Amino acid sequence: MNKNVFRMGVLAAALAAAMASSTGFAAAVSPTGNPARMNLTALQAQPSFDRFIVTYRQGSIERANHAAAVQAATAALGRAGLVRATRTAGAPASVSMRYQRKLAVGADLLRTSRPLDRTEAAALIRQLSIDPAVAYVVPDVLRHRVRDLSAAKLLQPQTVTPNDTYYAKYQWNLKAPDGTVTTGGNANLGGTSVNHAWDLSDGTGVVIAVLDTGITTHVDVDTSLGDAGYDFIVDSFVSGRATDGRVPGGWDTGDWTTEEPWLSECTDADHPPEDSSWHGTHVASTAGAEITNNALGMAGIAHGAKILPVRVLGHCGGYDSDINDAIVWAAGGHVDGVPDNTHPAKVINLSLGGPGNCPASDPAAQAVAAANALGAVVVVSAGNENIDASQASPASCPGVITVASTGITSRRAFYSNYGSAVEIAAPGGGVYPNDGSSGTPINDGFIWQALNSGTTTPVPNDSDYGGYAGTSQASPHVAGTVALMQSARLAAGLPLMTPAEVLTTLQQTAHAPSVAPPANRGIGAGIVDANAAVRAAIGEDDGGGEAIVLGNGVTLAGQSGSAGGSTVYTLQVPAGAMALSLRTYGGSGNVSVYAKVGAAASASDYDYKSARPGNSESVVVARPAAGTWYLTVVGETAYAGVSVLGSFRAPR
Repeated sequence: MNKNVFRMGVLAAALAAAMASSTGFAAAVSPTGNPARMNLTALQAQPSFDRFIVTYRQGSIERANHAAAVQAATAALGRAGLVRATRTAGAPASVSMRYQRKLAVGADLLRTSRPLDRTEAAALIRQLSIDPAVAYVVPDVLRHRVRDLSAAKLLQPQTVTPNDTYYAKYQWNLKAPDGTVTTGGNANLGGTSVNHAWDLSDGTGVVIAVLDTGITTHVDVDTSLGDAGYDFIVDSFVSGRATDGRVPGGWDTGDWTTEEPWLSECTDADHPPEDSSWHGTHVASTAGAEITNNALGMAGIAHGAKILPVRVLGHCGGYDSDINDAIVWAAGGHVDGVPDNTHPAKVINLSLGGPGNCPASDPAAQAVAAANALGAVVVVSAGNENIDASQASPASCPGVITVASTGITSRRAFYSNYGSAVEIAAPGGGVYPNDGSSGTPINDGFIWQALNSGTTTPVPNDSDYGGYAGTSQASPHVAGTVALMQSARLAAGLPLMTPAEVLTTLQQTAHAPSVAPPANRGIGAGIVDANAAVRAAIGEDDGGGEAIVLGNGVTLAGQSGSAGGSTVYTLQVPAGAMALSLRTYGGSGNVSVYAKVGAAASASDYDYKSARPGNSESVVVARPAAGTWYLTVVGETAYAGVSVLGSFRAPR
């Protein structure tokens, strides 16, 4: 053996032992570590790790001194059995530690001299966690865009009015869920009523930060803040640049993968080589970057807002350490080494994620908390793994609005994550007929927006459009709606809503899906209703002009009204349905109900009525006509706490 190599190994081992005492404690090897100070759930995300985010306690030497942090971490390497004086044939190489940088949330990024497999990484994390100076430690995970389930290219256009060329034909997701049959032959029950919200707001005065792959120039996309954005990817391997380091501009230079050696770590049987996704352009366009009312292409939700592109995803994905810094920066917080953001965002969209849960002590959660404190609402996609979103990050971080995906029928998309971590749902695409999980993809199964035709690098000022489906497409619907809400507040001279107020308003105004999810596959409060949310944000009642959509078999509780007032509800009934029942029950006061198919009912114009004393009213139709059924509830006296239920037996 080379004597110098031997001496270096001995010195490293001796140094590790010395450091254990120099940090003020003599730690025994702990096989379990300190569970309260570590998170191992994300280790399933990838086969190896060489980057670790360590949060040292306030007042500790390690938090203020980089050398002390490396010293303490090297001691942990020794306790984990990763520092070896000699190396036997076939044994893994000894590991050393080096300092990378301080993160915006105050944590430190440390890097090992070689990648550690999951077992080694877990051992190191456990040993780091028993250091009294350590508050929390997690692996720095390489996150991915929430991979779109499928993609489709746009067909040749048909000139339609009003405004944008493809709006009428393709963008069911922005329209009211009124059962209108689309050009694809499907009844729209899953839309978001953005078209009605535009009567009040277009997003002017609000900045939406889209943390994604960046943005590309496009003839129909507003990229005016492209240069004001930032590329937060440090590693040249991920960014595709020649050297490490962050650079100005939120431009997407491509995220393609190949089987070439420099990108071979990204490809395997489950992840074959891919062309560049241009994912950030598609997401940003849905939220609002798409230029609207220009008789060209598509429409964007908050098209009067400004989109700040922030590149955090490149080849193979993007590291938590970069994403977390970008969250803080996008909201207007300071990040060392990066000029402060001159266009702080009040809405941040993250259509990205991966395995692992995210407690409040996680650096990702701390970054979200910092953004919330600066007034930014952070919207996150739930993920496309068809699992409980509590096991996905950042979907499970406290402080975010986590969005599940639904299709045109309002059914939960079969791929969408679900559960208590989900706050609300939005259109993400159902892909297959009736929002099923198989068959031939249909146009109405996708969310259509601007893309780029380049296979690796972008085509400048392109005119490409395409359809994606996934929770990546659902979250910008909510982000755009939040921008509409805040813009309406500004126009009315009202202060901006806090992130907590925004969430409450979104949930209170969401409409129930017509196809209710199973009890163990919840998608939050319902599907986002942009029109109702904007009106509620400025305290404006819609005057009864907008009906409340009922889901088949889904009880809408807590309804109230004044004497003489009326509220209209709708239920879409398909052909062949049987035993339609429209009911009210419970609560206090006295109501009467009037029902009609095809148009709103009233006390003077109805097909059916029920006007018994109290609130227990019922209309039953054995063989109902197909179409939109309207139920009008009239307060004979003031009433409160009443439940409304519409149900039918679906055709076989």
